[in-house]
Amino acid sequence: MTTSEIIEKYISFFEKLGHKQIANASLVPENDPTTLFTSSGMQPLVPYLLGEPHPQGKRLVNVQNSFRAQDIDEVGDNRHITFFRMLGNWSLGDYFKKEQIPWIFEFVTKTLGVPAEKLYVSVFKGYKNIPKDAESEKLWTDIFVKSGLDPKERIFFYDTKNWWSRSGEPDNMPPGEPGGPDSEIFYLFDIPHDKKFGDKCHPNCGCGRFMEIVNSVFMEYQKEKDGGFKKLPQKNVDHGAGVERLLAAVENQQDVFQTSIFNPIIQAIEKITGKNYKSNSIQMRNITDHFISSVFIIDSGIYPSNKEQGYILRRLLRRGLDNFYKLEGSDPSSVIESIVEQYKKTNPELLNRYENIKNTILEEKGAYDTTLKKAKEYIFQKYKKIGDELKGKVEISADDVFFLYSSHGLSPTQIKNLGYVFDNQKFAQKMQQHQKVSRAGAGKKFAGGLADHHEKTIMGHTATHLMHQALRDVLGNHVHQTGSNITNERVRFDFNYDKKLNDEEIKKVENIVNDKIKENLSVHFEFMPLTKAKKIGAIGLFDEKYQDKVKIYFIGNYSKEFCGGPHVDFTSKVERFKIIKQENIGRGQRRLYALVGK
Repeated sequence: MTTSEIIEKYISFFEKLGHKQIANASLVPENDPTTLFTSSGMQPLVPYLLGEPHPQGKRLVNVQNSFRAQDIDEVGDNRHITFFRMLGNWSLGDYFKKEQIPWIFEFVTKTLGVPAEKLYVSVFKGYKNIPKDAESEKLWTDIFVKSGLDPKERIFFYDTKNWWSRSGEPDNMPPGEPGGPDSEIFYLFDIPHDKKFGDKCHPNCGCGRFMEIVNSVFMEYQKEKDGGFKKLPQKNVDHGAGVERLLAAVENQQDVFQTSIFNPIIQAIEKITGKNYKSNSIQMRNITDHFISSVFIIDSGIYPSNKEQGYILRRLLRRGLDNFYKLEGSDPSSVIESIVEQYKKTNPELLNRYENIKNTILEEKGAYDTTLKKAKEYIFQKYKKIGDELKGKVEISADDVFFLYSSHGLSPTQIKNLGYVFDNQKFAQKMQQHQKVSRAGAGKKFAGGLADHHEKTIMGHTATHLMHQALRDVLGNHVHQTGSNITNERVRFDFNYDKKLNDEEIKKVENIVNDKIKENLSVHFEFMPLTKAKKIGAIGLFDEKYQDKVKIYFIGNYSKEFCGGPHVDFTSKVERFKIIKQENIGRGQRRLYALVGK
């Protein structure tokens, strides 16, 4: 069974149960300052989980391309990957546990044919003032008894490990964020337990015997300002299952990189490098994962840089190249080609963008090769020695390591790979100081969390719509938004334009936006058919394959744009708009920073 067949079977299964397929959201979220990438299927659905009606109903299903940067350092084992396809089905205040749990068990065992005796489950045992999920326990008990299996051997209980929110466990959730207990299904592989992970094996053991393949979240709580929880106005189901892990269960393959989706890419690496997977599995897993993620991030319009999504992309590519060079690889073109070949059925757009994707990766490779050369020259000029000189390691200072890290983007591992050693403890102290400053900045930037509805943030969001249209008025209708980041301190707006805006153009955009603010235009949204949205000239990225209806925000008769909200209800509430800075972010794109409010 292929990944495309798993996806087709899943969509069909839930469509027969009354679900409507919704679009795969962009891997790079629009107008969401809280996260760099779409990391789950629920992320674009937060307004609907909080009670806003969805245009396609209460039962939804899709497959969502997802990326989790926090898993980069975990890659190298048998199961962690950073890019994956997440199968999702949702109930927005419709069905709940008694429907979801039997349905997903049926899908896994009957539709996919995974033996029931290979499955184990986990259930929320309660945490602080949040009670145990006794209903899920009862449902699983009945299912296992009917399957002729002992539920006492199959059901395991955890506290925060069986709680899901985008911020993690309950204590880490910001006010307003939704979350709830979850119930996971694990697949057991026929391998012995490694006691270095504990005397007894269990589903969340790290030894590799168990692999999580399904997670049904029962989203019924919302964090309050005082740290407690209240019930959401509606009980929701948010289910997610990684396609790649389901494939591992279907194929009974403990190593996801040896499944039929990844193995041809591994074989391409073996052919290029002349090395075998068995002896070089960690390096080949890193190459495979990091290049796959890079392909999809580039496909989303991101280019390597030193900021935000571009920085993550650069880190992935350089980490992948480090492992590629360890295996004495030189040109990764055929690896890129094999990735596109493997994913072309589920993501045919990769074929049309292949040359751009390949050239972007090769350009970054060239830049990285230059960086490595300069790093070697810097060290040689200072120490008059090169790495591995006289069959030993060349020692350099922690200060120089940190300089190369901060100015050239080299990780300590990359510096060691060049043949240099240094005082790890002193470098760690430097990094702690750096990370403390970085975390403080990140905390300030993302203070609002997922449900940031700060007044200034909402004002800035409405201002971006006005600015978007004003830029088109001044520069031409070929201009369109390529990204944004809105906080309660400032607005950042990216758009396609290949030259610097002059003072007159900046002033024109400002004047148009401020005139619309003074006109006190009403702001409202309408759900409408995709064809109508296009006909009236609404701006936005539309997925014609799945979306029958779209949500369009109107600002008077001036701006019409596809958006999920939130916004002010009248433009006068934006108060004032001022552009304070512009930047060239490369690849024919500009960035404007602006302030709103008095």
